[in-house]
Amino acid sequence: MNRVVRPNRRALLSGALVGTVATLAGCSSTEAQSPTASASPQAPPTTPKAALERLMEGNQRWVKGEPQAPNRDPARRQSVAQEQKPFAAVLSCIDSRVPPELIFDVGLGDLFVTRTGGEAVGPVVTASLEYGPLANGTPLIVVLGHQRCGAVKAAYASLGDGETLPGHLPEIVTALQPAYEQVAAAGGSDPIDAMVRAQVELAADDLRSNPELAPLVEKQQLAIVSAYYSVDTGAVEVLSGAPSQPAER
Repeated sequence: MNRVVRPNRRALLSGALVGTVATLAGCSSTEAQSPTASASPQAPPTTPKAALERLMEGNQRWVKGEPQAPNRDPARRQSVAQEQKPFAAVLSCIDSRVPPELIFDVGLGDLFVTRTGGEAVGPVVTASLEYGPLANGTPLIVVLGHQRCGAVKAAYASLGDGETLPGHLPEIVTALQPAYEQVAAAGGSDPIDAMVRAQVELAADDLRSNPELAPLVEKQQLAIVSAYYSVDTGAVEVLSGAPSQPAER
C-alpha cells in the first residue's frame, strides 16, 4: 500500500509566504519603474532654462494635485549623503504655507533653500544665495514672494503708522522699506500685494547686480528669477528673469 505523504503545515505556510514576498517584490519593481516612483530620480538639469522648467513642471503637478514626490525615500537619502548637487536655490518667505520642495514637487538634495520673513535680504542671506552658484555651479536662483504675506503686511503697517514692532522684527521692516516706499509712491488698490511683488523684484535685481553673480548671469550660466506664489491656487507665476537660452537636459 502506497504511503500518502501529507505536506507539512509549516512548509505550506513558508511556501505561501515566499510566494507573497515574490509577488510584492514584483509589484515594488513595477512601481520603481513607474515615472512617479521616487526610486528613479531624474538627472539634475544643468542650464538655467532647464532648471526653471523642472521647477515649473513640478509646480504644475502641485496645482493639479498630482505630485510625484520624487527623491524622498531612503535610497535618495543615501545617494546624497556624501555629496549634493542642487539644481536651484530658492529665497522664499518663512510662511508655513509656502514650502519650496512641496510647491515645486522636488525632494531631498534638489534645492538650496533660504527662508526669511518677506524675503528680507541681508549680508548672510546674500552669502547663502551666493553659495549655490559659486561653490556648487547651481544654475538658477528663484526669489519667491507669495500672496497674503504676513511679514509684508506687518512691515507695511509699521512703516505707515510709525509703530515699532517688538523684538528684532524692525530688522525685517528696515529691509522691506524700499519696497514700501515704491508702493506708497505708486498707489493702488492692493498695496500689500503690490509690496510683495515689489520686494521680490528688488531682491532679484539686487542679486543680479551682485559683483560675484552678475558675470555668471551675463554668460547665461545663471538665471535669477523673481516669482509669485498664490496660496489660493498653488500656482507660481514667473515675474522676471526667465532664461531664454535653449534647455539642455
